[in-house]
Amino acid sequence: MTDQAPVRAVLRHRAFRQLAAGRAFTVFGNSLAPVALSFAVLDLTGSLGDLGLVVGVRSLANVAALLFGGVLADRVRRAVILQGSALGSAVVQGVLALSVLLGFASMPLLLVLSMCNGLLAALSLPAAASLTPQTVPAGELRQANALARMGMNVGTIAGSSLGGLLASTAGPGWALAVDAVSFLVGAGCYLAVRVPAADRSGVPQKLRLTAELHDGWREFIARSWVWVVVLQFMVVNAAVSGGIQVIGPGIADATIGRTAWGFALAAQMAGAVVAGGLVARLRVRRALLLGVVAVASEALPLLALAQRPGVALLVSVMFVCGFALEWFAVAWDLSLQENVPADRLARVYSYDALGSFLALPLGEMAAGPLADRFGTRATLLVGALLVLAATAAAAGTRGVRSLVVLAGRPAAPAPRTEDEEVMSLS
Repeated sequence: MTDQAPVRAVLRHRAFRQLAAGRAFTVFGNSLAPVALSFAVLDLTGSLGDLGLVVGVRSLANVAALLFGGVLADRVRRAVILQGSALGSAVVQGVLALSVLLGFASMPLLLVLSMCNGLLAALSLPAAASLTPQTVPAGELRQANALARMGMNVGTIAGSSLGGLLASTAGPGWALAVDAVSFLVGAGCYLAVRVPAADRSGVPQKLRLTAELHDGWREFIARSWVWVVVLQFMVVNAAVSGGIQVIGPGIADATIGRTAWGFALAAQMAGAVVAGGLVARLRVRRALLLGVVAVASEALPLLALAQRPGVALLVSVMFVCGFALEWFAVAWDLSLQENVPADRLARVYSYDALGSFLALPLGEMAAGPLADRFGTRATLLVGALLVLAATAAAAGTRGVRSLVVLAGRPAAPAPRTEDEEVMSLS
């Protein structure tokens, strides 16, 4: 069944246009940075272990701050959070670029700047994900989610491919400088986002931080399909991040080259763009189940890398992987926005991101030593098996199989609990 409303119609809403543009530019920067930073570390030390450490520190900082980011996004205007995080990221990436270009980059400096990037990303992620329902009417939420993700995917394609191209020609330092500029542009877009404050009529304004975290946790565990999918991604992200972010650049340096590696990463997002144009129009009743099954495609790049493939094969499997993952991403956003009360959505997104990213540092930091001990091929093959096992387990649960799409409408604010009523009177 197709949706007759034109997808581009949501662009008539100025707040949504600015939000989508801001996310596209910041995603461009976040996609360019890992490629440039990976080769900067390899140029500096030549060690996969060092690369895993730099990438892992960023993920650790991200995980540590995610819950605070969700609470902040439910307390403070989300557009303001996005503005501040984008400006902060521009400064951090600018310093990183200068350190590489001027020759004073060192492992301690790279670790500190990576940590700062992780903290800033943690503040922006829940705010960006939960702001979309405030920028469009409820009936256009599906189209808005799909179109926003298409813009983000285009940004990822451009960032990944340009990162590899610049790293192999001008050098990683100039790639990081372009990255800093992209965050500045994103901050400018966020400055133009004007939306009413989120409805917090059901939540006392003086509710304590711990109570808000507990409230968000209750929403998170109340639906089995939410935490089951998050557990799935805890495993999948750890396996894939170690293979793609750490082992992948090393294999690329030894085989297809840096430019080709950037294009391979971009091919994944090209598949996502193609899928985005379809998923915005199709109404699949059990969208989440289909999306969860599609996550099995994450095993394909790991299997391909284990064979040290040529460019054509690697680009093909990355395209297929991106196409499948986009189906999951849109279904996941829609499922959360339809079923979680709007005034608690950012906190649920935070727990989602926390659980999904919790094992990222383990995967990234362990990939190098495991590859040195057992070989890159064996490490990648085990990672692919973990992806398939986690996906099969999630798809087999009742909550995932039974969830159906409602009507593209966001959930209403939840009523106060007894604890909240008592706290509002005190």
